Amino acid sequence: MDASSARKDQRFKELIEEERTKAMANQIVANLTNMCWDKCVTGSIGSSFSRSETSCLYNCAKRFAEVKMVTMKLLQGGSR
Repeated sequence: MDASSARKDQRFKELIEEERTKAMANQIVANLTNMCWDKCVTGSIGSSFSRSETSCLYNCAKRFAEVKMVTMKLLQGGSR
């Protein structure tokens, strides 16, 4: 494999990894949306959320993000 082919192959691998990362981020947002919506939105859908729904959605999203970060750190640390 010549240097040009090696660079192209490396760039291709980087692009694939970027797309995998984007897909994973999209899946995380979808999971967060579904989980927090089901947990927090209890009334009928109107033009705005109630105060309790807003608080619940905020706390749910915050906890979800914190757990995801801890999980990612553990997985990264465990693979080394």
